[in-house]
Amino acid sequence: MLQGKRALVTGAASGIGRATAIRFAAEGATVTIGDRNAAGLNETAAMMASPPVIQPFDAMDNASCQQLVAVAAADGLDIVCNISGILKWGRSETFSLDDYAQVMQVNANSVFTIIQAALPHLIKTKGNVVSTASAAGLIGIPYSIAYVASKHAVVGLTKSLALEFASVGVRFNAIAPGQVNTPMTMETAFPEGVDYALLMRNAPKLLDGSCEPSDVAELFAFLASSKASKITGAIMAIDGGQVAG
Repeated sequence: MLQGKRALVTGAASGIGRATAIRFAAEGATVTIGDRNAAGLNETAAMMASPPVIQPFDAMDNASCQQLVAVAAADGLDIVCNISGILKWGRSETFSLDDYAQVMQVNANSVFTIIQAALPHLIKTKGNVVSTASAAGLIGIPYSIAYVASKHAVVGLTKSLALEFASVGVRFNAIAPGQVNTPMTMETAFPEGVDYALLMRNAPKLLDGSCEPSDVAELFAFLASSKASKITGAIMAIDGGQVAG
């Protein structure tokens, strides 16, 4: 499905990013993988069907984001998958402004920085971008104000860019996962004193509605492929019915 395509996958040291890098290589893509965790990138590379280009980067540093794109696009670039992200819970009245700025930078600002750097290459190849939004980008979720704001930003970026660049053949879509069994979600503790009934109303509705990273990677592969050639500006939920009502 992705034979001969040149792809950049961020957040590839674990979770959804790792699963997507593995899937893209299995589909025949040449993949550049980026993450701040260099050891994790090497572990991912060992799991891939073909050797990737490994480029550690720091999503907090815009220059590092731009350098990642420069490396990935050395021989051209067809696909960008923005998957790097962080999650911090907390009561809004005491949520650290520094934490808020960090979450916004990693989850939203770096996504735009990477897209902006990639655009000249994607225009040449009529390529596409698939970014990671979240169920939190479609609804409000208590105690995660920065994460929710950052993922709503990704939704807005995706829709606006899809309109702006449709006439030159560059597609922009986003995936909105719900509960996914990744290190990020499993290692993040809820703040003390929360209203769990309020929080758990946003739980998946399907029996066994939590996703595995490979489930989400399959959707990345589809949206990045020619099978999705008529899809742009879409925010595709994979959430076990979490945002259905």
